[in-house]
Amino acid sequence: MKPAKRWTVRPVDELVVNRLGEDLKVNPAICRVLALRGVKDYDSAKLFFRPELSQLHDPFIMKGMKKAVDRINEGIEWHERIMVYGDYDVDGTTAVSLVYSFLKQKYKGELSYYIPHRYREGYGISKQGIDYAHGNGYTLLITLDCGIKSVEMITYAQSLGIDVIVCDHHLPDAHLPPAFAILNPKQSDCKYPYKELSGCGIGFKLAQALAMHWKQPAESVYQYLDLVATSIAADIVPMDGENRILAYYGIKRINESPCLAISTLKELGGVTKALTISDLVFVIGPRVNAAGRMDDARKAVEFFIETDPEKIQSLAAALHSDNDDRKEVDKSTTEEALAILDRDIKLQRRKSTVLYRSHWHKGVVGIVASRLIDHYYRPTIMLTNANGKATGSARSVSGFNIYEAIHECRDLLENYGGHFYAAGMTMAEGRVDEFIERFEQIVSSTITDEQQVPEIVIDAEIPLTLVKPAFYNLLKQLEPFGPANMKPIFVTRNLYDYQGSSNIVKELHLRIVAHQKNGAIIEGIGFGLGDKYEIVRNGPFDMVYNIEENEHNGNIKVQVKVVDIRPASNL
Repeated sequence: MKPAKRWTVRPVDELVVNRLGEDLKVNPAICRVLALRGVKDYDSAKLFFRPELSQLHDPFIMKGMKKAVDRINEGIEWHERIMVYGDYDVDGTTAVSLVYSFLKQKYKGELSYYIPHRYREGYGISKQGIDYAHGNGYTLLITLDCGIKSVEMITYAQSLGIDVIVCDHHLPDAHLPPAFAILNPKQSDCKYPYKELSGCGIGFKLAQALAMHWKQPAESVYQYLDLVATSIAADIVPMDGENRILAYYGIKRINESPCLAISTLKELGGVTKALTISDLVFVIGPRVNAAGRMDDARKAVEFFIETDPEKIQSLAAALHSDNDDRKEVDKSTTEEALAILDRDIKLQRRKSTVLYRSHWHKGVVGIVASRLIDHYYRPTIMLTNANGKATGSARSVSGFNIYEAIHECRDLLENYGGHFYAAGMTMAEGRVDEFIERFEQIVSSTITDEQQVPEIVIDAEIPLTLVKPAFYNLLKQLEPFGPANMKPIFVTRNLYDYQGSSNIVKELHLRIVAHQKNGAIIEGIGFGLGDKYEIVRNGPFDMVYNIEENEHNGNIKVQVKVVDIRPASNL
């Protein structure tokens, strides 16, 4: 059984809610949702609902941008061999595709791209990649979604006469690599106003700066907004500031004039309606990511830059096949990992989960770590063997900085990097047992009681009478959703099963028909919530949910997607 969850209704400034109600003349629940997303008045509401590309910041504010643009221009003028180098995930491959395609419009000289192999080379700038660049006469390397921690490798590249421009969004260390230029708004002395761009977003800003320098029309860069939106969705960066603008117009482009690659994947994924950020996360992203997880991520870049429809179909089919393979390996690895935990009481009692099996597929350990958290809610690391080293991925729980916990174990590691909620690391196999104990000790001494209970953060309490098409249509205007602007979650209390209509579907899911005593009725589905059926049947109960549309046989109706249910409470 999955762990019980705590419900938290987010506090909000009621003065702001009231002011928005007066300014916007909409339901107080909508005003509450907006206030929780930083909207304070009519003007900020207008910017939120109608973002404009003109609101994007000048790329030359970013530290190192002029230097990077000048060096690329010099490379073009002197007909240098230029290589675009990126990470093997969705963010990295979309970034490489964007910058490579943009430069290809202008530069007819020797331009290529390089994606390190996940298993043979690992994350970041590899010696193999630099040796390839040097051996083939490349003298300018533009890295995307990696490089900020590659001090040793960039020093090595420099010694071979290769200049490196780093475009990265990961948190820099105190000691920066000796790159020719670094584009990363998270540098402590970078004055760029928005700090949370994706790796592809940094590539977009570089292209934007080059277009401005070359006096090209903005559309020469905006045509790649579909790639930027895909990276924002897949890399789970905050959906605010510039990311919201880029995602808003990226989704618009995807649905009005998508690149051939994305429209082909949409078709393969069986999506017939307009694509949303959620579709990018669950339909497009996994198929792009699967290339690097199961085979070679160069395939993803080939896919995005290809213009021949027949070749696109062939590459899409290969990505689709890779994703099917990934799902099979993901399923079997998750089952094996859960079996290990389920039969070991000592492991169950720990504050962290760290599992190592040499045969696990490196491409799925991060996904499986996330799945384990659904069952054992705690910081989780899955390790496997790659090239004779123990390597793996970490995922965290709400509020716990897993990167910092791993940083405390740095003397045991050969390489590591990541974010607050996700990270990766490599160590000698002989260090695994010591790492497991050290990590457990650090987590045990720093994690709070609250962080060990999954939390559902609720935007507002509403009556069922509000759950109607007009209210849903207002909510849709809050899209695109993502971190910092999640799909609103509501709670309604004191509900009852309507005439015994609720039931369990496929022994796992809960189909619910609920009503309040005022007569309002709503239908919905709770995936994996079949164990809540008795609570519903015995009523009254409280329900937490999202509001969505359901289309069946051409009929569209508003329903709820149930997040959690518990016996009614007056709390």
